[in-house]
Amino acid sequence: MPKQAPRILMIGYGNPGRQDDGLGPAFIAQFEAHASDQLHLQTNYQLTVEDAYDAQAYDQVIFVDASIDARLNTETPFSFEAIEATNDSGLGSHSLSPNGVIRLCETLYDKSPKAFVLGILGYEFDQFEERLSGQASQNLQKASIFLQNWLQSQAHA
Repeated sequence: MPKQAPRILMIGYGNPGRQDDGLGPAFIAQFEAHASDQLHLQTNYQLTVEDAYDAQAYDQVIFVDASIDARLNTETPFSFEAIEATNDSGLGSHSLSPNGVIRLCETLYDKSPKAFVLGILGYEFDQFEERLSGQASQNLQKASIFLQNWLQSQAHA
């Protein structure tokens, strides 16, 4: 019997009204054509406790957000990293980190989906404006191509 492809939840989060902070939701909007029974998409302004309930029903979860990581550059304008087990709860006063969401999955539902963070390099965050900077839009395209290829490799693994 052939191995079934993993069920994946992709959560893009950030504020589209704050320029490049909207990279997560913009990424999800680009991926809408790829949504399927195996790939579910959602967007939020920030991660919340409810995301742990959603995530516990999937084999894998991919969190997509804008990044200001100085290690990223035009050659590699995104990072894709697995969330490792941690004692850090990731709990904040108003939002959760991806680690916090996965930790809640484990604590509340006894589920441990494989989880990844896709951080896309952004540059402009200071204005209230619903648009991505030109360079962030290019970074979004590069990250999208990468993740499409990664998803195909997961489906055939």
